[in-house]
Amino acid sequence: MMKSDHREKFLTLRDQYPFLCFENFSIQQSQGNLLIKFVFNLSDHHLFEPTLQIPLRPFYKDLQNITKDPVFQYLVFQVGMTELISYWKAACPSMVIINPYHLSEKTANWWKKLYYHGLGEFLYTNSISLAEDELMTIESSDIPQPLMPEPEWTDDYLVPVGGGKDSAVTIEVLRKVVRIRPFLLNPREAMTKTIETAGFSTEDSVVFHRTIDPGLLKLNAMGYLNGHTPFSALLAFMGLLASRLTGFRNIALSNEASANEVTIPGTTINHQYSKSYEFEQDFNNYITDILRFPANYFSFLRPLPEIRIASLFSKMPQYFPVFKSCNVGSKDDSWCGHCPKCLFAYVILSPFLESKALKAIFGRDLFENEKQWDHLMELTGGSENKPFECIGTLEEVNAALHVTIAGFGNNPLPLLLKRYTASGLYDSSRPVEASSVLEYWNPENNLSPCIAQLLKKALL
Repeated sequence: MMKSDHREKFLTLRDQYPFLCFENFSIQQSQGNLLIKFVFNLSDHHLFEPTLQIPLRPFYKDLQNITKDPVFQYLVFQVGMTELISYWKAACPSMVIINPYHLSEKTANWWKKLYYHGLGEFLYTNSISLAEDELMTIESSDIPQPLMPEPEWTDDYLVPVGGGKDSAVTIEVLRKVVRIRPFLLNPREAMTKTIETAGFSTEDSVVFHRTIDPGLLKLNAMGYLNGHTPFSALLAFMGLLASRLTGFRNIALSNEASANEVTIPGTTINHQYSKSYEFEQDFNNYITDILRFPANYFSFLRPLPEIRIASLFSKMPQYFPVFKSCNVGSKDDSWCGHCPKCLFAYVILSPFLESKALKAIFGRDLFENEKQWDHLMELTGGSENKPFECIGTLEEVNAALHVTIAGFGNNPLPLLLKRYTASGLYDSSRPVEASSVLEYWNPENNLSPCIAQLLKKALL
């Protein structure tokens, strides 16, 4: 991604818009839905009202009292706190005011860290350089946090499903052993087809519909500051709402070990920060020490790099026609075939699937697309930076390519692989099994012993 020098724009907007206020939120139950609205005020110039709509399900708990439940209300507030990030970045005001509840200094510092690291890519691509303690100050009301009584839990699992290979692996492995419910945010075809392939329907699932205020989109079109936000942090707080609604204690994400690698070498900037183990730990500390809401939030695939997840997924052909991971093609549920995300998915599956199967999935042979060469260099370390995408590490991409090339034997290599063998990144003497990557198990994870054993068994 190209950097833009928006330092002057940042300073001008920050001066023009000195504060962003989280005014309030509302929860209503109407026509089979929970309707949630947040109200954000940008320096008395713009009022934003993003919404969240939750279709009611028969398996939700205590629906008669849910809108007045102080626990549910406080969890809704947490979602609003995360939504606020998208609206802050339009002008980057130096003051954030929180009206609904009081935030302790510890809580305010937690949010400042999420802003700073979750918006690391945004700050970098806009050429905005400042320290974490310079980003903003946070003021809040004196309304205290409500008591969080011990909820009535079942030891079952919510599984957020995004439509890619990772959540398909999680849902497929877990559903055979434990009781799960899929969780879908703004469902698209790849998500619904994934859960249907696993034997579920949207009526069996927790479904949230999120809308962005059109006013923010208008500001973006007018040239206000824009960029990547920590979406997975929003999903994490929505997972707590889903947990409260269902009574399911466990929230099983599908974030992998590879998400821990920084995108810009020599910095802490990570496109996948809110998918990282660091954020997972921070979030668990937040819900335990600050919210005192003892949900079990963890990533089922955290021990594995992308290449090992790909090896698992390659044994699940029923999901081949339905999974999608391309951001460019997300609107029409397709693989665009031209972006680094498509190429990464193609590369990481290539050691485990024949060319015919890969072409059937992606609709073309991406190794024959010369326009993907620059992306291949970004994915393998041949360029200065990795792409700003949810992709694996440089090491495992190179390992996957070595294994794939070895599989061709004496047969002619496709264009990109032939060029790769002539690059300084390829070493024909390197062990083709790439054992250190293909056997890697990240010890930094939050899996219980029985769930860890379940994942290890699936790898056999």
